[in-house]
Amino acid sequence: MNLESLLTPALRLLAAAGGVVLVVSTLSAAVRSFVLPRNESVRLNNYIFSSIRLLFDAAASRANNYARRDQIMAHYAPVALVTLPIAWLSLVSLGYTAIYWALGIDSWLKAYELSGSSLLTLGTTSENGLLINAFNYSEATIGLLLLTLLLSYLPTLYQAFSRREVTVARLELRAGTPATSTHLIEWLNSSGSLTDDDAQWADWEQWFVEIEESHTSLPILSFFRSPQPGRSWVMAAGLVLDTANLLFSALDAPRTRQMELTFTAGCLSINRVYRFFDTKASIEPAAELLDPMPSTAPEHPEFDQALDDLAALGLPVCADRAAAWTHFQERRTRYAAALKYLAKLTMSPETRAL
Repeated sequence: MNLESLLTPALRLLAAAGGVVLVVSTLSAAVRSFVLPRNESVRLNNYIFSSIRLLFDAAASRANNYARRDQIMAHYAPVALVTLPIAWLSLVSLGYTAIYWALGIDSWLKAYELSGSSLLTLGTTSENGLLINAFNYSEATIGLLLLTLLLSYLPTLYQAFSRREVTVARLELRAGTPATSTHLIEWLNSSGSLTDDDAQWADWEQWFVEIEESHTSLPILSFFRSPQPGRSWVMAAGLVLDTANLLFSALDAPRTRQMELTFTAGCLSINRVYRFFDTKASIEPAAELLDPMPSTAPEHPEFDQALDDLAALGLPVCADRAAAWTHFQERRTRYAAALKYLAKLTMSPETRAL
């Protein structure tokens, strides 16, 4: 008995084991991506998205202005999402190629042709044998399943995107251009009271809750950019949080429980999305795309100017501005780091804090 006759069965057994692991791992990634109802970080998907992001970062780094970079990066999320099932199908095909070779197909080329024919349900290649035909049918089923999973969840993803962007657009209408917290407070005070807008604050609370759920269970959604280049869901989140913070810190005015609840929901939501990408997905923003980005906090003169603007509107500004500034800074530590990270990660346009 020669060495080749001993090695071939061992190699076929190893190929079969590797193929099964590859197929099962890919199926697991698909199920965890679109079926599992929790914020699961899928390493395989992270590798795929990160590889495509490197290509887009390289292209965007050559752009000489933000508008051009935004135009380039607007294609990243759709391209990554379309690439995902292609990568899944390719890995499944490789896995079954190894399995077919292990089951006795003469060559790797014939095993690959059989795998591709079965996966794409072309029916151009056939092999006799109950065991091989059983694997043919299983591969065809998996191919249909992977495509069906993605296609069935595309409407869910775009519905979540649409709901997110409706709130972003409505915030722009209320907070002016450029959108600032002082403009938004002016709109909230249009009736002469800051305590009769609980319905609006409840809508923003609902928006934050949906952001947390959708942007961790479907993380690619975070990278879908707003239809208008000057908008961003990260900017909108910062605007609502800064507005609530300014109301609490700088005004001698009553606050409602709904305001406080919305602020708490916003802090929790932004930090959980931040921790998902930073800790679970281990994704770092591209260094060459960090500018422009939202500032982490207003300068003290900007804060004073915001208080002057609020006083000009007839609102009861705190007499002790130093204490108001301290309270504003203390509250902002609850969400500033998360906003800064997400702004870098998504390449958010520049915005004013107040």
